[in-house]
Amino acid sequence: MPSVHALWSPGRGLLLWAEHDRPAGTSSRSTLVALSHPFAVSSAQLTALHPGKPTSVTLLLPSRANRPLASAEPVAGANRRAPALRPWSVPALVVDPLELDDLDDAASYGSSVGYFRAVARFAEDLVRRGRVLPTLRRRGDAAEARWRPVLQGVDFVAFDALVAAMPPVGRAEQIAPLTGASPRALGTDALHTLVDAAVRDRLARADPPVDLRGGRGAAGVWLAALQGGAARVELPLGELGVLTDAVAKWDQVADTDVVDGRACFRLAEVGTLRRPAEDDPDDQTGDGTKWQLQFLLRSAADPSLLLSAGQIWSGEANGLVRDPRGLLVAELGRAALVEPMLAPALRRSQPSEYDLTVEEAEHFLTSGATRLIEAGFEAQLPATWDGRRRLGLRLSVRGTPSEQVVARSRVGRDELATFRWTIAVGDDEIGEEELAKLVAAKKPLVRLRGRWISVDADRLRAGLEFLRRDRDARRPTAAELLELVRLTREVPLPVTDVHTEGWVGDVLAGRVQQTLQAVELPPSFRATLRPYQRRGVAWLAFMSALGLGACLADDMGLGKTVQTLALEAVERAAGEQGPTLVLCPMSLVGMWEREAANFAPDLRVLAHHGSARAHGDALATHVAAADLVVTTYATAARDAEGLETVTWRRLVLDEAHAVKNADTATAKAVRRFTAGHRLALTGTPVENRLADLWSVLDLLNPGLLGSRFEFRQRFAAPIERGGDTATAAVLRRLTQPYLLRRVKTDPAIVPELPDKLEIRQEYRLTREQGTLYSAIVDEMMKKIENSQGIKRRGNVLAAITKLKQVCNHPAHLLHDGSPIGQRSGKVNRLEEILAEILASGDRVLCFTQYAEFGHLLVPHLSARLGTEVAFLHGGLAKGTRDAIVDRFQSGDGPRILLLSLKAGGSGLTLTAAGQVLHLDRWWNPAVENQATDRAFRIGQGRTVQVRKFLCPGTIEERIDTLITRKRALAGMVVGEGESWLTELSTDALRGVLTLGEEALDD
Repeated sequence: MPSVHALWSPGRGLLLWAEHDRPAGTSSRSTLVALSHPFAVSSAQLTALHPGKPTSVTLLLPSRANRPLASAEPVAGANRRAPALRPWSVPALVVDPLELDDLDDAASYGSSVGYFRAVARFAEDLVRRGRVLPTLRRRGDAAEARWRPVLQGVDFVAFDALVAAMPPVGRAEQIAPLTGASPRALGTDALHTLVDAAVRDRLARADPPVDLRGGRGAAGVWLAALQGGAARVELPLGELGVLTDAVAKWDQVADTDVVDGRACFRLAEVGTLRRPAEDDPDDQTGDGTKWQLQFLLRSAADPSLLLSAGQIWSGEANGLVRDPRGLLVAELGRAALVEPMLAPALRRSQPSEYDLTVEEAEHFLTSGATRLIEAGFEAQLPATWDGRRRLGLRLSVRGTPSEQVVARSRVGRDELATFRWTIAVGDDEIGEEELAKLVAAKKPLVRLRGRWISVDADRLRAGLEFLRRDRDARRPTAAELLELVRLTREVPLPVTDVHTEGWVGDVLAGRVQQTLQAVELPPSFRATLRPYQRRGVAWLAFMSALGLGACLADDMGLGKTVQTLALEAVERAAGEQGPTLVLCPMSLVGMWEREAANFAPDLRVLAHHGSARAHGDALATHVAAADLVVTTYATAARDAEGLETVTWRRLVLDEAHAVKNADTATAKAVRRFTAGHRLALTGTPVENRLADLWSVLDLLNPGLLGSRFEFRQRFAAPIERGGDTATAAVLRRLTQPYLLRRVKTDPAIVPELPDKLEIRQEYRLTREQGTLYSAIVDEMMKKIENSQGIKRRGNVLAAITKLKQVCNHPAHLLHDGSPIGQRSGKVNRLEEILAEILASGDRVLCFTQYAEFGHLLVPHLSARLGTEVAFLHGGLAKGTRDAIVDRFQSGDGPRILLLSLKAGGSGLTLTAAGQVLHLDRWWNPAVENQATDRAFRIGQGRTVQVRKFLCPGTIEERIDTLITRKRALAGMVVGEGESWLTELSTDALRGVLTLGEEALDD
């Protein structure tokens, strides 16, 4: 993608230009004549990236070998000649600096763009703080009214830092032959121009409007030019000279580090028709209070000297401060830019004070005074005002202690928790009668217990109605209580305090696991659980008792199944009744039956699958006689009508990422099932996108994360596109109560697991493979370039599939049944590695994405290695698959087990293998890790070696580097296939697919 740069051009303003990536060098040229930059982006392409006015500019850029260096290239090296600065002409855009926050994702923006964005923000900050003065620029007989920055104190330091940080490309315009402007000259011109634009923009948007026009004489013309779009001042030369001399005095003040004083604004209660006693609790309104804003000037030389505007205008301040009248007028004018409410007072000839309405007084107390103080002024507020005390809602929630929740099993709503809303000011709660008086006052400022507070009458009325309505509402469920405490529901007033006790506080603070005691396992449960597994069972029992959907997201191999069976055994022993429905992939149905028989033999298990499965009344009869009903996701979708008639005690979703797409028929069917508790088991709550996490958690607790659209807007887009860590932290806090994740790197888990060694297994293509590979790229890129939308995506996936097949073996691509022979570099290397593994006495798992490739390999490897090779794939019956797994695990069966990724990549325990080979890559980190975890799991006593095959210079190596981006996503929040590749641009895709020289075997 193009790289975009910014520079400041005196007289034109901010310019953007861009350059493409470099191909080979350019032809020779003169060093003094500016030729066109050979890699510059055209004006048409620039305007497609950013709005602006096309222009051109000559830049002095580091050049070598008669070509300009790219912005990312080093400009000097230890043994290289330093590049020369040479002029190049480039297309550019004149842009509005205020629009630099709206950038296009189709380009890469250099540091210079961020630099001028910082300069623009510095200018806006000066204007916001009133650090500006009006001035008059005169060039001969012409003059312009301008606003200029006032740099004093820390602002001087900030500007110096900006000048020092200016990137070379930001000052690259050629001003004279082979020279550019100095950073300070450019920085000064940029700041003055941006400040003038920002003041005019602020005046145009002021509410209430500020109008500087309408004055008489030369001053009126000047003021009008300061506000409008046209800055030109047209006056007779005599009047222009007088005005220039007068304005120059302000410039002299602005150019000094020390000022003689600063304005002070005092808000006072100057009289009332009915002045209540300070301690009169019956006065709730403050009716009759008169508010006045008084103007004063504090001396910088003697801070104890505070002069009122009356003293200044009467002449009493003369001699105490230099030019007190001029200083007061200048300070009041600067203040009016910060707080437009002051503008009407300045229209008086000798402004001393300004009478305020109640609404204006409330505005000054709550925001105006703060803005003036931030701009360097002084503000004095009444002693009876306490801005720290805000009127708001207070929530108190008292829940059952966490350990008692588990002890009581499912807690009734009345026992769950109590909550209470109140309205308070600071630490003082306000009763309903007192609130009613405040509502009736209809004033933005009211006196409450001797102190002034700001209130919104409409919101206060809504708050009173909210208290009355919420008092009579039904008791919420546990999920509703958690939403309540997180304040995800809308409330009419700001919530100033939330107090929680019991299980609610434990859940929100993430300390439930430390609070819960280990659950006592019944004698009928025959497994010995590790400490972290016992904590997991206690957490599951806690969530079940509260009726909260839970996601047990432990890494594969850490025992999610045995923890679930322990939970079932504990609750059955406590008298819980009703069937639990377990949904899982077909390959795991037998595993659930075996694990239940081994560890919880008292559980009655019904396997509901196959053509002989029950339907209708027969199904209802079988379900009623079972504790655990195990079926597949596909069967559940087909039999949804019968299964949804049952009220399940618990719904367990094993390998829950199977329902990560909420639009599938399976996911829709599962959402229709009724269950008292929902439990998801998955080692990969996020596989590719955060939408996976939404789908699983919304199925467990509907509405928890809002609608899918709301989730995408609030969380998925900021995190996935922008890497927003703050938003990711919010999502972590929101999902934490419902998700328990332990990984194999946890300190409590590491001692119980073996080491894992991952190896990048390289090989080279044969000449036949290389020829086929190049032909496929040429053919498919023509199709991709000439297609759009769904057809383009289909062509991209077809190209990827063909290239992966040719990397496996030519016969896999051609589907011609030709012999394997020595035609594939991958197969040749596989034979060598397998021979070494067999010689060491170890066993190995070989995963492939393609069942067809597996069928090609089995007879070939058996013949070449002289040993049996087993193949587990989706076309086998359940009994056959179970037999293969049992033989391999027993040590009596074949030592090489080939598995298709979909059929054997999850749910199986194959710890007899100490070696795992990934022959071809699906480029999904979560799926690869699941497959590896067939061997790298509890029960494995040896170091597991994991080898991932790839050929340098091919699609395998290039996408291996790209998937690291997918690995980072899961870790931000909790931790298909190749579809994400279809969205790459054609140029990027060509770079991924094209064959490199290093791919071929010599």
